[in-house]
Amino acid sequence: MASSYNPEDEANDYEETQFTDPQLSLSSSSETYMVGFVIVNIVGLQYYTGRISGREMVGLVREPLNVYDENAIRVLNTRGTQVGHIERGAAKVLAPLMDTQLIIVEGIVPNTPYKGPKFKIVVQLHIFARIEAFPDVKSAIFGGGLQLIAGDTASFALSESEVVKEKRNNKDVKSVDEIFKLVDESVVRKEGFVEKLEPPKDVILSELFDHQKEGLGWLVGRENSEELPPFWEEKDGVFVNVLTNFQTNTRPDPIRGGIFADDMGLGKTLTLLSLIAYDKQCSGSTEKASDNCRDGENVDDSGGRKSKGGKKGKKVSANTSRKKRKVVSSDVGNLVSSNTTLVVCTLSVFSVWVNQLIDHTYPNSLRLYVFHGKERIRDVEKLMKYDIVLTSYNILSVEESQSESPMNKMEWRRIILDEGHMIKNANAKLSRAVTALNSKRRWVVTGTPIQNTSYDLFSLMAFLKFDPFSSKGYWNRLVQRPLAQGDQKGLERLQVLMATVSLRRTKEQNLIQLPPKSVHTYHVDLLHEERVLYDRMEEEAKQVVKKYINDGSVTHNFSTVLSIILRLRQICTDVALCPHDIKSLLPPDNVQDVSNNPELLEKLVSLLQDAEDFDCPICICPPTDVVITCCAHIFCRACIIKTLKQTKANCPMCRHPLSESQLYTAPPSAESSDNSNTSSSSPKVSSKVSLLLKLLSENGGVKSVVFSQFRKMLLLLEGPLKAAGIKTLRLDGTMSPKKRGLVIEEFSVYENDSPTVLLASLKASGTGINLTSASVVYLFEPWWNPATEEQAMDRVHRIGQRKDVKIIRIIARNTIEERVLELQEKKKELAKGAFVRKGSKDKKETSVGDLCRLISLTD
Repeated sequence: MASSYNPEDEANDYEETQFTDPQLSLSSSSETYMVGFVIVNIVGLQYYTGRISGREMVGLVREPLNVYDENAIRVLNTRGTQVGHIERGAAKVLAPLMDTQLIIVEGIVPNTPYKGPKFKIVVQLHIFARIEAFPDVKSAIFGGGLQLIAGDTASFALSESEVVKEKRNNKDVKSVDEIFKLVDESVVRKEGFVEKLEPPKDVILSELFDHQKEGLGWLVGRENSEELPPFWEEKDGVFVNVLTNFQTNTRPDPIRGGIFADDMGLGKTLTLLSLIAYDKQCSGSTEKASDNCRDGENVDDSGGRKSKGGKKGKKVSANTSRKKRKVVSSDVGNLVSSNTTLVVCTLSVFSVWVNQLIDHTYPNSLRLYVFHGKERIRDVEKLMKYDIVLTSYNILSVEESQSESPMNKMEWRRIILDEGHMIKNANAKLSRAVTALNSKRRWVVTGTPIQNTSYDLFSLMAFLKFDPFSSKGYWNRLVQRPLAQGDQKGLERLQVLMATVSLRRTKEQNLIQLPPKSVHTYHVDLLHEERVLYDRMEEEAKQVVKKYINDGSVTHNFSTVLSIILRLRQICTDVALCPHDIKSLLPPDNVQDVSNNPELLEKLVSLLQDAEDFDCPICICPPTDVVITCCAHIFCRACIIKTLKQTKANCPMCRHPLSESQLYTAPPSAESSDNSNTSSSSPKVSSKVSLLLKLLSENGGVKSVVFSQFRKMLLLLEGPLKAAGIKTLRLDGTMSPKKRGLVIEEFSVYENDSPTVLLASLKASGTGINLTSASVVYLFEPWWNPATEEQAMDRVHRIGQRKDVKIIRIIARNTIEERVLELQEKKKELAKGAFVRKGSKDKKETSVGDLCRLISLTD
């Protein structure tokens, strides 16, 4: 099994659905309400540097691996610095409820603490849960000896929670929404003042579109801002965050960066190259160049250096002061300050940056190094000689734990996260790795910042260091919970936040003259045998999920529910993709059965390989060197062994007693080779394949891309298409970047015998690459979030496309696929609403109800 997961294969690393992370399911997609609050102490203040400065909200983080107390709950102030821990007695009661996802806990220190020596501080812990969980939560809290102050008691008025305070009429204190309104008015006043900037003509050889010049102006302005961050004010020499009441004598750093969220295909990469070139020349090489680029100075058309013709250019201003960029690096603590830009992206996007650099810049004007492979440079001084260092998310995940890694030893000039939605899971190792990097300028670049729910934006705020929204508790408080409850305030607050840190332009604004794109949905009826199998499996699925819902165990059985849904979707595509017995997907009733059942082990491993939806619950990444426990849970070997050594010998998922002798190595997978005749396993083409062959025939040899999320389906398609005389190429996640590049190059050739159909993995080919040689796109099955499909479409519909683009979606009638489309519409509304301010109506985010609708349990 270990060989089946390629750590360099980024295409499969980020397979996602709105149901994959139970840890986020309660906070991001459920309607939770306040049960009440308890008053406890924060202890151990003398051991930590974090301080509380007034009526301040605090962050709470579980520490199940704490060597002194497995129930430990760490307390952070709004700047993310540890203050102490929740006292042991209270943590013993609350930690199990947090671990089992019954509650969300938020903390606030109600009064200004005494400023003298102190070892503990009183804190109010506000407890939220689903309404149906109230009885169990109250019973556990009272049974643990804590006094719960609920809404029906007089003491409830003492609550400092914003949820309670918003219902009061306190004229002396601005409400949260009044504060947001003031910030919004400030943003509106500044709109329209972004000027267009020309890139340095002796570096960038291509002429930018007007929207790219305006984008460059916005990027430069953000990077050189000296303003206080949003929600901060200066009062009598003290800087105060008006939302959290955190106070400091040190001026908070500006947010020098943001979210560059232009629609896909509008030329973001070239705009970013222009930013790097502009910054290098206007702030960099010489003091003279720096002087020439200051506000109000006349500059030549290179932006700081004369071009070969020596002609003078027009006056350029960035509306902000620019400090001279240091040429000689200096140590900042243990860090080495550099002028290098770190670009982080998926492997499939490497070639895009390299090709854009070749196509749009003069040779050697910007030096790029690809930090990848076993022989990558480890010397910081050598890396600093490059203007751009290009690396992958996976490499950063590997480098995170290496203290001597050059990635961790440098303070980068800027960090650019291309396809930045890859860090949407804030708990994932790769998200933590990129957030921990050191840089004064930080950019998230993505045309789809919201993939599943608005919770995707939280990790972006954490990366940008946008206090206090980089605190999960605070994000939940003011944005996530109102959204989940369908409260308009949540959407309005989200819109204000996005307006303060993002730039978003879409193709619908006609910024460039692209050929039109049309989307057509073709419904297909399942064949008789497909329909019989589908109906039987769906009925069995209903009974299984009903049992989980009635038992209140949906969260504990997420992997199983996902597996069932996966199999239903596979039948819609081709019955050859899945087994015919849904019972083989179910976990055993007796946890001991797994250890004595090699066949079940193999089925679980097979399921893991097919679904690409499973993460190790400890590192929240696709598992490597997989082991299966006697209680049927799957982990990375290193993760579970480390956990068992550091804590009590229990399974982290179900707390079943567990030892290393009860861990089982997953059997090796029987991978299909590319040369095997996979199509022979299916004696009859599926209903969808029949329709595809018909449509390809009608389109008469027009270059087309067929996207599927199942690699096995791509292999199954090769036989029927070859039999029909259609020459194909395949592009999937098992291929190296070099091989992918060769496939794209071959597909771009226009000759009589050249391939006309590219069979492409939705995830491996959905981001970064350019497929403008094609003009027809087939989406063989719908995916959970529309953003993934939009990315795939825009590989074809982008700058460089000269033909009308036709998108064809193939949907199985009266199946789960139609309900997936309905779910997509909800996600589109949310993603659109995050940017369109004023007057939009919010849609509730994905919940267990959506899961039920997917398998037709409810209307």
